[in-house]
Amino acid sequence: MRIDTVLGEVDIEEIERVLPHEHLLSFVPGPWLLGGPPRGSEEDVLYDHAVDLAVEQLEAVREFGFNLILDLSPYGVVGRNESGSNSSLFAEISRRSGVHICLGTSVYLEAFSPEWLRSLSRDEIAALFIRDLTAGIAQSSVRASVIGEQATGLDEITDFERRCLLAACDAHKETGAPIFTHTTHGSMALEQIDIFSKEGIQLDKVVIGHMDIQPDREYTAKVLNSGASVALDTIGKQYWEFFLAPKTTPDEEGEFNSRFYYRSDESRLELLLYLIDQGFLDQILLAQDLTGAEAYLNPSTHGSWGLNYLARVFLPALLDLGISEEQITALTRENPLRMLSR
Repeated sequence: MRIDTVLGEVDIEEIERVLPHEHLLSFVPGPWLLGGPPRGSEEDVLYDHAVDLAVEQLEAVREFGFNLILDLSPYGVVGRNESGSNSSLFAEISRRSGVHICLGTSVYLEAFSPEWLRSLSRDEIAALFIRDLTAGIAQSSVRASVIGEQATGLDEITDFERRCLLAACDAHKETGAPIFTHTTHGSMALEQIDIFSKEGIQLDKVVIGHMDIQPDREYTAKVLNSGASVALDTIGKQYWEFFLAPKTTPDEEGEFNSRFYYRSDESRLELLLYLIDQGFLDQILLAQDLTGAEAYLNPSTHGSWGLNYLARVFLPALLDLGISEEQITALTRENPLRMLSR
């Protein structure tokens, strides 16, 4: 069996471990690290920096067996530009780091999506996904391997987000590519499942994302009972500021309120142990969803360890709690490869 990567097909026997939800062009928190926006071709210089940081992170995780990364950056957010044209950078990152990379194609939450995408019909969005999966993203030779992270909002699915989910179903039927989703704090997961089921999608090709943030473990078990897999994919992101639309300037100067969320990794460990005990080992994927802009909120996890937090801290904690090496292999290799291979 083989996997489609940004550098071509790879035999699954070459893969040791997988991180199935990351954003490799999002490690740069801003041009201040370069002394401010550079003169001349600013975009090229910033991209060079982003590529260098991604290569450094991947070289580090490769030492712990993670040699396949799935980047699920939608159009216009977490490192991917609005047109998707910078997807070509992943080929260079893969060549330099020696780590295989697969890409997703998707549209994020309505409030964050590029204007040109929000005007598209279901058929047009499906055609975009199919093109990205079969021909290449933004007229490049770099193809997507999966559909995702396809997003829905906090306790709601807007008409646009529903249209995108339906387009994802159409693209899946045409290409067979698996679907990875984004839930906001684990909400609307069952509603996503309902949409997929009504469209006739085989749920063993669906991964419902960010379910480690959902506080009700019985709700997560219901999602798994449907036959879909879940991603516990924000490991190490214990604190984060969340906003449901792009930030705006406050109306007045001075103190203002913001919204933050806390989810400890101890609770993630407890959730994982519970789900394994319930018989769901083969339906769980692990990742970190790390971005440079959020690392400052988590200095003891992402801010200290980067992409290696899962390998060097979280997995050893699982071993200490009695999880076996064979079970960790299922979580970090067998389960994601079952989704990605063909």
